[in-house]
Amino acid sequence: MNTKNQQRNPVLLVHGLDDTEAVFHKMRVYLIQRGWSVYSLDLVPNNGDVGLDELAKQLADYVTTTFASEQRLDLVGFSMGGIVSRYYVQRLGGINRVQRFITISSPHNGTVVAYGSWRPGCIQMRPDSIFIKDLNSDAVILGQLDFTSIWTPYDLMIVPGNSSQMSVGREVIVPVALHPWMLTDSRSLAVVAAALAKPIKLPLLNKKSSQ
Repeated sequence: MNTKNQQRNPVLLVHGLDDTEAVFHKMRVYLIQRGWSVYSLDLVPNNGDVGLDELAKQLADYVTTTFASEQRLDLVGFSMGGIVSRYYVQRLGGINRVQRFITISSPHNGTVVAYGSWRPGCIQMRPDSIFIKDLNSDAVILGQLDFTSIWTPYDLMIVPGNSSQMSVGREVIVPVALHPWMLTDSRSLAVVAAALAKPIKLPLLNKKSSQ
C-alpha cells in the first residue's frame, strides 16, 4: 500500500451560515490532540448576502495562500460550508488539491428552510435551485476523492434531513438531536476523525452506516 496516502494531511474546516470559524472550537481541539494540523477561515459575509460561488472563491484563495502548491489537504464543510466546499472542489479546481472531503449536515439537495430568506446564498440552497441542480449534475466526480457525508435525520435546519444524502461516497448517520450539535457530539467527532484517518483508496460505492 502507498504509505504516502497514510500520512495525515492538513485539515481545513469550513463553517456554515451565520457561523464563524469559532464554531469548530471543540472539533479543532479534538483533532489537534490526535495529531492533525487544523486550519479554518471566516467566510465574509456569512449571512447569505452573496452567492456561495463567491464564498467558494474565498476558500480557493485561502488554500492558495496558505498551503504550498504541491500540498494535498482534507476538507471538512459544515452545513452551508459543505456546499461552498463542493463548489470549490467541483468548479474551482479543488478536485486537484483535496484528498478526503467530509460534509456534515450539508443541504446537498437543498433545504426548505432556505425559503425563509431572499438572500442570494439562501436562494441557492433551496431545493431544486439552479445552483444545487448544477452541482448535482456532475456530483459523480466526487467519487475521485474519499468523500463522506455525515448527517442526522433529526435536523431542523436541513429539511428534509435526508437532503444530506449523496449518491456517491460514504454516508454516516449520527442521530444527533440538533443541527449545531453535529460539531460537538462525541459520535460526530469520532466519525470525522475516522474518515480523516482512512488511507486514500479507490472510489467507494455508496455505503450507509449508523453510529
